Amino acid sequence: MDEFLHAARERGYIHQVTDEAAMAARMKQGVLPGYIGFDCTADSLHVGHLVSIMLLRLMQRTGHKPVVLMGGGTSKVGDPSFRDEARPLLTNEQIETNKAGIRRAFDSFLRFGDGATDAVMLDNAAWLDELRYIPFLRDVGRHFSVNRMLSMDSVKLRLEREQSFSFLEFNYMLLQSYDFLELSRRLGVGLQMGGSDQWGNIIMGADLVRRMEGKEVFGLTTPLLTTASGAKMGKTASGAVWLNADRLSPYDYWQFWRNTDDADVGRFLALFTELPMDEIARLAALSGSEVNEAKKRLATEATALLHGRAAAETAAETARRAFEEGEATDSLPGIEAAFPAALVDLAVQAGFAASKGEARRLMRQGGLRLNDEPVSDEGRAVTEADLAGGAAKLSAGRKRHVLVRPLS
Repeated sequence: MDEFLHAARERGYIHQVTDEAAMAARMKQGVLPGYIGFDCTADSLHVGHLVSIMLLRLMQRTGHKPVVLMGGGTSKVGDPSFRDEARPLLTNEQIETNKAGIRRAFDSFLRFGDGATDAVMLDNAAWLDELRYIPFLRDVGRHFSVNRMLSMDSVKLRLEREQSFSFLEFNYMLLQSYDFLELSRRLGVGLQMGGSDQWGNIIMGADLVRRMEGKEVFGLTTPLLTTASGAKMGKTASGAVWLNADRLSPYDYWQFWRNTDDADVGRFLALFTELPMDEIARLAALSGSEVNEAKKRLATEATALLHGRAAAETAAETARRAFEEGEATDSLPGIEAAFPAALVDLAVQAGFAASKGEARRLMRQGGLRLNDEPVSDEGRAVTEADLAGGAAKLSAGRKRHVLVRPLS
């Protein structure tokens, strides 16, 4: 088996492949360019995108060419896959702002350049914005069966629920398929990858390339990633776990991985680090209090890939000082507030709870501390008298801490 497919299978990246044997044979012949598309729906990617990014990185590490496709064009339509309602339409200005923010994450994971295995980044607006409607329908639209499109799960589920499905959204499948065709023509791209919810779109694109170019191309999807508790990967009480440092600090990113459920540690080490599999097996076998060492290793390795080794080690040391020595250090993340400030409000602001009610429950359970002392008074306010060195330390459990400072 090709090295890429072997590693992808071993680490848990593969859910479906259109023809794995034929794809392995093609990869053994030489460099295969493969792409993943990212629509510009926010100004940063989040942890939910990380499997796709790691897959592109694995392609480059195993001698193939990763292609990052920015969805400057498709973002004007909005991917309807497995959504209950249409995405809000974005303005051109919003899309450009989001695109600029998204681009930043890839520099941490991929090597860009002009070499055979160097990554490239394109924007599908370059060709989709220039399409003429009637020629597009004649050249591309005739290859699509409406019957088949209606049978796709992403469409069928919406219709079965009698939820509105606009003609604009219905066109998304054609546009994504056309992306595959255009990239095949421009760069010789022979592989499209994406999450399992993209399977229908991917096989339609591969079919379009075969019909119009007479080429065999391939599709691969990654599994839908959930935590052991069944929660969607990358979602927390305080929102998405963003990749850009201006949306989420390296320390908070480290903490996200450090707080991984025991049952997820081995799987996440395989997916989100580049540690050898025998080392991952050793760490995954740890139990009891020793599993915390595996979690710290996961947090540091995952953070190093995104933010660099120095930032990861600083986050690890900050956590060690805060948790093991009880030290309120300036490296901890901080929030600002006008004093006096209700403790329950600060807990929500810090992301420790999604609501005041949840903050009060946390307090009643003894999980909320101010300057390392448990707080049971639900009406407690933080005042300037609580400041030490200009800040008060607010903690939830043993793992999450912020410094609360006066508004500057």
